[in-house]
Amino acid sequence: MRLTLTALLLSGFSILFIACESDFRPLAEGNTREVLVVMDSTKWDSETAEAIRDVFGKWVNTLPNAEPYYDLSFTQISSQSQLERIKRHKNIIFAAPIEEESNTGRQIRGFLDENLEQRVREDESFAFPVEEQWYRDQYVLILTSTSDSALAQKIRNTERSLLSDMLDKELKRWEYFVYEQYEQTQYSDSLWKNHGFKVRFQHDYIKNVDTLNFQTYRRALPQNDRWMWIWWKNDVPDISFLDNNWINTTRDSLSQHYIKGSRDDMYVNTYFNRPDLRPVITESFQKGRLLAYETRGTWHMVNGAMAGPFVNFTYYDPDTDRLFMIEYSQFAPSVRKKLPFVRQFRAMGRTFQSDSTWTPEKEEPNL
Repeated sequence: MRLTLTALLLSGFSILFIACESDFRPLAEGNTREVLVVMDSTKWDSETAEAIRDVFGKWVNTLPNAEPYYDLSFTQISSQSQLERIKRHKNIIFAAPIEEESNTGRQIRGFLDENLEQRVREDESFAFPVEEQWYRDQYVLILTSTSDSALAQKIRNTERSLLSDMLDKELKRWEYFVYEQYEQTQYSDSLWKNHGFKVRFQHDYIKNVDTLNFQTYRRALPQNDRWMWIWWKNDVPDISFLDNNWINTTRDSLSQHYIKGSRDDMYVNTYFNRPDLRPVITESFQKGRLLAYETRGTWHMVNGAMAGPFVNFTYYDPDTDRLFMIEYSQFAPSVRKKLPFVRQFRAMGRTFQSDSTWTPEKEEPNL
């Protein structure tokens, strides 16, 4: 049977369709990277529990030091009052075989209507993500199948889909958090008017370099230095050359020229020395009509003792034959956890837009 990740309206577990401005329920509790896994305590060493740890708690190595994809904690339903406390959490996974005689198993059967139970028993569905169920900004995932081993196998087989769905929710949260109070629309408006594209800017980034087709912005804080740069190229009708190697070679060439240290022989470069420990990963996705590539890894300072994570976006607009790069980097040796900032970068880079009506005649020189 084909395994499916299905977002369904559950009988007795229906989503509340309430506009954000009229939803007066409290916000869900907890950090956006914390996931509460609800299973019977006798099953915390089961195949399903190990699959959840391997998928949702797997190590992210595209950082100076590896961190877990999500921080997992396990709990069980021991009383109705505890279930009410569980329901307050921001991210919750309920996991048990459909016939399991435990509080979690009975709760899962209570979530599903007759039709959905049948689909589970016939191996047609096993994962049911639901947002905004009991509290605002909440993500709940129900995982169930015919047996412990079957459920574990389905979780492993659909790792990409399961993580993508949860990550999409997280990136929406980060976008809201980054731009919630204030953003510098003058930068994005200027890019749109003068160059036919834009990306959203956090409130305290300051423009540094501004050349014909390259700009840098920096958010310099004593313990957490962050910067971004933008590059673009016009008249690119053919992108057959565009692959991982071209992306990284171009990135490093631009960084060597523009992203310098305290001396001219110090510059930022991608750390390729230990691909087994710190890989550089490129993934493609579609953003509307735009073809997009996201590259994540670790940078280091040539001739200097500095390093940190980076996220690069390469976008191609087939309507205008234009190629764009946006890169975000961080240097924060005293900040232990870098992954939250990487997730912020991933959310920020996805705000990119390109004007499909742009023509070279509209380009205005930098002042």
